[in-house]
Amino acid sequence: MEEFHINILNISAVLLAAYLGGVAIRKIGYPAILGELLIGIVLGPAVLGWLEYSEAVKVLAEIGIILLMVYIGMEIDFRDLKKASWAGLLAAIGGFFVPFVFGYFAIVWTGGTPIAGLFVAIAIGVTSLATKSRILIDLKLLNTRIAYVLMAGALISDTLALVIFSGITNFAETNVVNLTELLLIGGKILLFFGLTISIGVFLLPRLGKYISRSGMKSSTAYFTMILIVTFGYCELAELAGMHSILGAFMAGLFIKDNLFPKKISKELNKAFYDVSIGFMAPIFFVTAGFFVDVTVFQTDLGLLILVTSLAIVGKIVGTALFYLPSGNGWREGITIGTGMNGRGAVEIIIAEIGLGMGIIDKTIFSILVFMAIFTTLTVPVLLSWTTKWLRKRGELVYMEERNGIVFLGVNPLSLILAKYFKEQEPVTIIDNNTELVARAEKAGFNSLFGNALNETTWEDIHADNVSTVVGMTTNNRVNYLAGKMAKEKFLVPQIAVAQSPSEELNETSELENINLLFASPVGLDEWIHRMQHDEAEESSVLVEEEISCKQWIDENKIDLEETLPILIEDRNGKIRLFSSEDNVQPGDKVVVLKAEK
Repeated sequence: MEEFHINILNISAVLLAAYLGGVAIRKIGYPAILGELLIGIVLGPAVLGWLEYSEAVKVLAEIGIILLMVYIGMEIDFRDLKKASWAGLLAAIGGFFVPFVFGYFAIVWTGGTPIAGLFVAIAIGVTSLATKSRILIDLKLLNTRIAYVLMAGALISDTLALVIFSGITNFAETNVVNLTELLLIGGKILLFFGLTISIGVFLLPRLGKYISRSGMKSSTAYFTMILIVTFGYCELAELAGMHSILGAFMAGLFIKDNLFPKKISKELNKAFYDVSIGFMAPIFFVTAGFFVDVTVFQTDLGLLILVTSLAIVGKIVGTALFYLPSGNGWREGITIGTGMNGRGAVEIIIAEIGLGMGIIDKTIFSILVFMAIFTTLTVPVLLSWTTKWLRKRGELVYMEERNGIVFLGVNPLSLILAKYFKEQEPVTIIDNNTELVARAEKAGFNSLFGNALNETTWEDIHADNVSTVVGMTTNNRVNYLAGKMAKEKFLVPQIAVAQSPSEELNETSELENINLLFASPVGLDEWIHRMQHDEAEESSVLVEEEISCKQWIDENKIDLEETLPILIEDRNGKIRLFSSEDNVQPGDKVVVLKAEK
């Protein structure tokens, strides 16, 4: 009984360590996984020895691998492939196979076994999906061709790595060289994919329709069904001689859209996120740090530098070379290569499985963990440099299919902005007040009754095709959180939010690079009141020099309580928002509202 309590205490300590490590690393713009790995190295047996790798922790970590792979599968959206299929495929092939070859020969050349070389090769070839969206947001790349190619390339690369990994583990366990046995292994793999895809495409949708007709509303029952389907797929993978993580990944691909009603699916997706990413997976990544041997910096520094260098060079050069047939230019290829250089969840999972199977030793495992950390640290730095290079040359390509602006909140101020924008692009206004929505519709605007903090609302307006979201409610928290959802879930490239100076908001720190509407905090309530009582009139001010919007306010000594700049109109009559991220140019007109005295 005493040992049980020690285990419980240890689990709590591991979870706390994971949380603290994740929070600390996210503060400087990196994914939580790096913080979890690093704190596992420092607090685990490798350095301080404060955390113990108990049996209870081991079981939770192994379940964590399964649930994490399901979630990775659930997060994959095949629409990303359609948006950059050819270019993404080229980037994935080059970014995977060139470092794959480098990694294999590096290990064999330094005395490792061919099977160990293959494991290292897969780990080096992987591209992390986890780091992409946050970095793309920070660098304002969401609506560029680079963003779509990166997401598609990472998706294809990770899927390819898992398939090859499963074949290698099958071969490693059977250790056969007989042609007949190899054909049998190949047949099992093909049968696995044929069976799992058939179940996912034909059986699960029918099961989902039956569940919908049955009227089942218990989220607990739905969650249990996810686990049943997941473990069923895992068992099929094991029967085919492959690792269960591939079965979990395949289950995630089909569970997302085929098994449950849409509204239930969103609720379950969040619950699954909390259990996998919030609980199980952090335990796995902290304990992965337990197996790292920090003495590699003394005993095998040369091999560590070699593997890390080949991983970086192979990923960037391989992506750039194979990207050439896309016709998008070698400079864009290099930029995409720098973005694909990060490693993460899949690489660490593959490395730990290889260590557990005895295919790689603790030294190689440690090198792979540090390689993942070092390469991921390069991504924001190198991607920032290369995208600035493209911008300077005028070669940063923006995707034109996004069009439309969404205003959150119906009020006189949002309606006047919507009136201007309606002439040049589709406008949608969202509000959770039916009377206000009816008022906007009466004024001739496409309006939707809904909650801007609900993901379903954004899906209803096809937010993945929207170019701009403007938060204009009088609630700071709603503006910021809705903007955060639009950016992270639907990759909306431009978010502008109004902020009332009187409100405190802790969540603002969670949304980096905030684009502030009106370029400053403004008392919206006062301006809305004035417009409702016809106490404000429009006018315009001609701009004489290039300057930021914030500086324009300061240099013109604008009192925002008396004068409110709302829009910028260029010489061609095209309008844009007056916001903290924009500059005014000579010849522009700033449209302002002036309070009547």
